[in-house]
Amino acid sequence: MPPAAGRTGRQRLRDFLLVYNRMTELCFRRCVSDLNHRLLTRREELCLDRCAGKLVRSNHRLVTAYVALMPAVVQRRAAEYRAQEGPAAPAAPAPPDASPDASPPAPAAAAGGGASAGPSGAST
Repeated sequence: MPPAAGRTGRQRLRDFLLVYNRMTELCFRRCVSDLNHRLLTRREELCLDRCAGKLVRSNHRLVTAYVALMPAVVQRRAAEYRAQEGPAAPAAPAPPDASPDASPPAPAAAAGGGASAGPSGAST
């Protein structure tokens, strides 16, 4: 399973913001040399544009490679998991799932009937 698959939206946003903050800090330290002026110089702006662009392109290439490799990694991990579990493990969960499925419809039908009788009794 890919690491990002189990992550919540909040965790992914946090990860994105950490990367963004690191990029900002790195480019700022590399490009801004004079804090005595309110505005950036033309040279500083160009440096920041190039720095941020390079980091964004690098990140895009890394994500593309990650997405391309993940299906193979997931398949390999699934095969390893199946090999560790053995052939008896998949057969054992199937029968318990089948027998509870047969039992719950009767209580669910009873619960549904009771709920239906309640509103019809209330409206009468």
